[in-house]
Amino acid sequence: MSVVDCAVYVDGKRLPGRWSHAEAMAEVHKHDSGFVWIGLHEPDAAQIQGVAETYGLHELAVEDAVHAHQRPKLEHYDGMLFMVLKTLHYMAHESPTTANEIVETGEIMAFLGQDFIVTVRHGDHSDLRDVRRDLEERPEQLRVGPAAVLHAIADRVVDNYLAVSDSFERDIEETESVVFAPGGPIGAEQMYLLKREVLELRRAIAPLAIPLRRLVETELPTVPPEVRSYFRDVDDHLTMVADRVSRADELLNTLLDATLAKISLQQNNDMRKITSWAAIIAVPTMAVGVYGMNFDFMPELRWTYGYPIVLAVILGVCLLVYRALKRNRWLGSGRTVIWVVPLLVTWLLLIVLQISLGWGRAP
Repeated sequence: MSVVDCAVYVDGKRLPGRWSHAEAMAEVHKHDSGFVWIGLHEPDAAQIQGVAETYGLHELAVEDAVHAHQRPKLEHYDGMLFMVLKTLHYMAHESPTTANEIVETGEIMAFLGQDFIVTVRHGDHSDLRDVRRDLEERPEQLRVGPAAVLHAIADRVVDNYLAVSDSFERDIEETESVVFAPGGPIGAEQMYLLKREVLELRRAIAPLAIPLRRLVETELPTVPPEVRSYFRDVDDHLTMVADRVSRADELLNTLLDATLAKISLQQNNDMRKITSWAAIIAVPTMAVGVYGMNFDFMPELRWTYGYPIVLAVILGVCLLVYRALKRNRWLGSGRTVIWVVPLLVTWLLLIVLQISLGWGRAP
């Protein structure tokens, strides 16, 4: 069930029919030309064992292909190349400020021999059907041999890096506009998410530079000279993507610093407001604390209007403190008046009730 496709190519054309891995290799030996391309998707050790024995795949490379989670690399085993490439998939979302994940990764492993190439995919987005179809429409490339397939896969993967980096740059531009907008809703958590996604991009892209340069600069029996020149173009595109990711990382560092500065400023403003209201509340707290000591001889205890006078004095002092703090912009915008005014009106009503009902009069 792990075999996605198994095809035999002779003189650049696909031979008709369905083949097992053993039958395909026998057919190539029968024609004494051509090669086999087997595509596998997330095989386990038992499923890949037959292919490994038929094509002489090295056991260490087979183990890497089964367990996946490998860094991009290129290894040489007795006339066979084993290459690992990371694939990237940009996950669509409404906004980078609300997304939980932006970039998803997968892997493609390729075993390259003189007359075969075995590709092992991990992840649902790393499909190679389009690559196979495009190559089958250009038999002149398939005539070169299985190295042309490896180049086409690497070229498609790196071109996809460019598309993902373009989308990610648009997300960063949108995030930048939100960060520097007054009252922007973005927080530090979302910036850390973007940083994590950039690190994911770098882990997929940066290690691939060395394997590509080896393919360009090193003479390998499985890679003809005419294919090596094509890998140089792939390497150029990878360098372009790496520069984009580096610039994105630097910009995100700047945005993260700006976000943390905004958060710090907001916290300072909140503390100023809390301190201001604590200062206002301290006025009635002090007055109530003094008159709560229940001494017999205290000012205005026997006055008819002592209670409303004390309330009025407390209210006046609170208003003076409020006005001073407001003038110094410690209380922010004027929206606090929306609930301060009803509180003052209630206070005045209590004074009127006290006067009319005689609360607080001496017996």
